[in-house]
Amino acid sequence: MSFELPEVAVLLAAYNGMSWIEEQIASILAQTNVHVSIYISVDPSTDGTEGWCAEYAATHPNVTLLPSAGPFKGAARNFFRLIRDVDIGEYDFVSFSDQDDIWYPDKLERAVAKLRSDDVDGYSSNVVAFWPDGRRMLVDKAQPQVQWDHLFEAAGPGCTYVLKPALAAGFKRLIVDEWERVQDVALHDWFCYAYARSHGFTWFIDPVPGMDYRQHADNQVGVNTGFSTAIARAKKALNGWWFAQVSIVGSLLDSHPDGAPHISSRLWLALTARKCRRRRRDQIAFTLACVGSIVAGSRFKS
Repeated sequence: MSFELPEVAVLLAAYNGMSWIEEQIASILAQTNVHVSIYISVDPSTDGTEGWCAEYAATHPNVTLLPSAGPFKGAARNFFRLIRDVDIGEYDFVSFSDQDDIWYPDKLERAVAKLRSDDVDGYSSNVVAFWPDGRRMLVDKAQPQVQWDHLFEAAGPGCTYVLKPALAAGFKRLIVDEWERVQDVALHDWFCYAYARSHGFTWFIDPVPGMDYRQHADNQVGVNTGFSTAIARAKKALNGWWFAQVSIVGSLLDSHPDGAPHISSRLWLALTARKCRRRRRDQIAFTLACVGSIVAGSRFKS
């Protein structure tokens, strides 16, 4: 009796990734007990990434380079292009990938097993961050989900996301229908998690890490660790950028569950922090950001 491996579409967004992309793709092709098809979209690059990907795809039948369509000027827009243009309907699962990480061999196998065994539609996992100096650190995003966390944060790094077909198809419909508006969304992983939870899909955050998460100077969004990173994120909250993103995501989802705090009431948000962020440290930071934005007089459109 033949046994067919689950088919997984891996959507990989790249930009100036020659230093890392070969190792990333090799780790994806080495996944156990699944059959992967990699689709690559390259934001026009200056280091030869597009040419290398074209040559690689020409000799690997399960790797496809999408036609040039940029500039995207950000990973989120590149991922939205992948979701829109790749025919994901023929796959059992859809996965997101960055260009610079190293997947453990059982990353997708573990995700597929969870998605098949439980009533779960979306999957993400912890990761192990690593730096050029050899430092390594577990990035724990697997705290219990709370009532409104999806409106304010992602379910971990998007490069760990694996989606069932119904969730992937629904997210794709929203992106296609609201193509112009989604260009204002800066973080595709947060948006995907927010769509899933607000539309009744269930999500599992695996405490077991599935990959090494590379940290370097060109990371668009890196690990939230250290004083400088905390200051940078605080500035985004106080200058209105983060609250504006919350507003954009909420308006696209058109989701206002009964009792959910409205973004225009910073005081209300501060008082409901335990329902808005998963981790205690983030709840405190969330409260301070809300209060700080009131003091700073940050303004945004809601």
